[in-house]
Amino acid sequence: MPGSESIESWDYTLYIPNDLRAVTVCRRTLRLILTMHGLIGLVDTAELLATELVSNAVRHTKGPAALRVRRAPEGVVWIGAWDTDPAPPDPPRPLEQVGEAEEEGRGLGLVTACADYWGWRPSARFGDQGKYVWCELVAA
Repeated sequence: MPGSESIESWDYTLYIPNDLRAVTVCRRTLRLILTMHGLIGLVDTAELLATELVSNAVRHTKGPAALRVRRAPEGVVWIGAWDTDPAPPDPPRPLEQVGEAEEEGRGLGLVTACADYWGWRPSARFGDQGKYVWCELVAA
């Protein structure tokens, strides 16, 4: 049937140490994944969102972390950062309340502003309790 092509679904997980340099590794890996799957139009926004999620996971916890990126058959790209802290993230601050010179406090505000949906859920990896903070982008 014309126009009913199925969308390729896939799922990648990159496990990282608690090291701020891992944020760059995640960002570059995400760029490669999206480019190789023909989703270059999502790269800039996805990189920004993944950078915020992964840097929060690395900065605010002491254990390992992970970046997970997947595409659902419906076309949604899901980006999640797992960390070892089971506590929910702080509520996002509206971007207009964050000063331009402030280095912290805007991460989830950016996620809220740029993603189609976002949220968090408890999860376990490496035998530890933790959480995923995630967001979704609809691929056009």
